[in-house]
Amino acid sequence: MKRIVVLTGAGISAESGLKTFRDADGLWEGHDVMAVASPQGWAKNPGLVLEFYNQRRRQLKNAWPNAAHLALAKLEEKFHVNIVTQNVDNLHEKAGSSKVLHLHGELFKVRSTVDENYILDWEEDLCEGDFCKYNSQLRPHIVWFGEAVPMLEKAASLVEKAHILIIVGTSMQVYPAAGLVDFVSPETPIYFVDPKPAVSPTKNLKVIAKKASVGVPDLVEKLIGQVNL
Repeated sequence: MKRIVVLTGAGISAESGLKTFRDADGLWEGHDVMAVASPQGWAKNPGLVLEFYNQRRRQLKNAWPNAAHLALAKLEEKFHVNIVTQNVDNLHEKAGSSKVLHLHGELFKVRSTVDENYILDWEEDLCEGDFCKYNSQLRPHIVWFGEAVPMLEKAASLVEKAHILIIVGTSMQVYPAAGLVDFVSPETPIYFVDPKPAVSPTKNLKVIAKKASVGVPDLVEKLIGQVNL
């Protein structure tokens, strides 16, 4: 069974009503991203950071997978599929994808501030005074600016073994995630789905200039059709 690795970013979830991480003005729903998504912001005002992610968590409860998420889950009928996402939502899981690696953490998880490996499932509000078993404040399980991306090495290993690479909803311009493309074998076909692609087609790079909810289902049907021939 061929291995497909799918790299996804904010664009795939935007069609489900979740705002992209950084708007054009450099703010995230009115907040300077560094105030709510950095260790410095957390140290300065943990209450603001907690409430910001509480709002994101509440919003996510009312968000549902779109046609792109559902189509990627369908790929598992014919392929070994790994999703590597920069998104912190759970829409891939809701759609039915079984192997999802979150590069930047997950909204519905929290972790200890003294042991980054002590992680808990958490769907409700997280407040000051919510402590872990070490009697230390819990924080969002999110990779903030300036922090290491612990899943990057595992993601690179998956990309290296891919027979097909699909990129959806991300410009692949932001590092370190953008560097994952460098691990793909030269002969591996790459499909880039984006309504306003900033790349040009090459021998192995096929550009699908459509929004995710249209381009991904089209591509999935094509790939499944090739297997059924």
